[in-house]
Amino acid sequence: MTTMTDGSVREFKMPDVGEGLTEAEILKWYVQPGDTVTDGQVVCEVETAKAAVELPIPYDGVVRELHFAEGTTVDVGTSIIAVQVAGAAPAEVPAQAVPVAEPKTEPHTDGEEKPQGRQPVLVGYGVAASSTKRRPRKGPEAAAAPAATAPRPELNGHGAAAPVAAGAPAGPRPLAKPPVRKLAKDLGVDLAAVVPSGPDGIITREDVHAAVAAPAAPTAPEAPAAVAPAAAAPAVSYDGVRETRIPVKGVRKATAAAMVGSAFTAPHVTEFVTVDVTRTMKLVEELKQDKEMQGLRVNPLLLIAKALLVAIKRNPEINASWDEAAQEIVQKHYVNLGIAAATPRGLIVPNVKDAHVKTLPQLAEALGELVSTAREGRTSPAAMQGGTVTITNVGVFGVDTGTPILNPGESAILAVGAIKLQPWVHKGKVKPRQVTTLALSFDHRLVDGELGSKVLADVAAILEQPKRLITWA
Repeated sequence: MTTMTDGSVREFKMPDVGEGLTEAEILKWYVQPGDTVTDGQVVCEVETAKAAVELPIPYDGVVRELHFAEGTTVDVGTSIIAVQVAGAAPAEVPAQAVPVAEPKTEPHTDGEEKPQGRQPVLVGYGVAASSTKRRPRKGPEAAAAPAATAPRPELNGHGAAAPVAAGAPAGPRPLAKPPVRKLAKDLGVDLAAVVPSGPDGIITREDVHAAVAAPAAPTAPEAPAAVAPAAAAPAVSYDGVRETRIPVKGVRKATAAAMVGSAFTAPHVTEFVTVDVTRTMKLVEELKQDKEMQGLRVNPLLLIAKALLVAIKRNPEINASWDEAAQEIVQKHYVNLGIAAATPRGLIVPNVKDAHVKTLPQLAEALGELVSTAREGRTSPAAMQGGTVTITNVGVFGVDTGTPILNPGESAILAVGAIKLQPWVHKGKVKPRQVTTLALSFDHRLVDGELGSKVLADVAAILEQPKRLITWA
């Protein structure tokens, strides 16, 4: 979304990067005033209530001004960057063109070129190779620059630039990659105080964790008062910090609102079953050696997902949603299988589209891509829309089971607990067997106890005797 202002400068506005979202937070800028940009080049990364996406600029030119600092939440339709278009008379770029506040996390990593071929995930822009370059880090000579131009102004509460104290030195900004920068932000670590151990002075994740674990520097003792008051009981604290406040925004804020809405809108029922999955675990190991599955992610989740899909096929009424406005049950004849994934930005639930028609190798490929994309923070908003049922694997955290809350608009969610060796009666004798507990939460407006029980029992029966994947499919 762009606007012409004076015939030579284009204003690029914050687009609607989701589906009807009204705002997005600027996570980081890849360009600065004076940089040359080309059509399709990624200029910044923003986070909405659904995902983090990269914004490509739709024309060639020179960056004239960045209107907002990293960490600022901007309404859709608000201009965020001004660009002097190619071929127009060059305009002087103001020295203080961008009101970038000193962030709690570090800026762009280093002076190296960004790898070519980045794939923007912005809905509606398509795929375009990026030629984004990062500005080289200034050397020690930058410290000798005049104080009038070195510091960047901070934003005040009204969105205007707050005055900067004259003569304040602007030291070199710390180097770290975006995941490390995010980690430091979450842990409340000032990267300027972290000692880097990576090549070329880059701060690593280990450096950030070490800074958290390091004891606070001792402070100079205060002069004793004339009359010493009665000694008070020492306050219990962690590393001298009593409380930490973390702003809730973006994905975390949307997740919180969605879960509250789901919990108090859909009447939840949760049922449990403990099942011997020894045969399923043996099948997993056999599939890992199968040439048809080579290079694919083969794990218990794959067979659990397939078992749930077979159970839905046998009990299709569970695959539905509730239309509050029409007071109707909407029966779904497709399964978009959601997989709850914990990421640095919070819990997200991308889904495998039309999972019900996929073969086992196709399902393995889809699940593998879904998980890796989520871990890298590249899940698009479209990937999290339209889910019908979800699986959440709490067993990866060593948890036996839970009572999961429905993803809004869905009818059921299956929680899978940790798979452990436990004493189990097998063929009349107590033997060590691989056992897990499944929990199925469902919307009681759509699913009664009988239907929910049948689905859960079918999933358990398949995992106990995985040959039913063939006989029941």
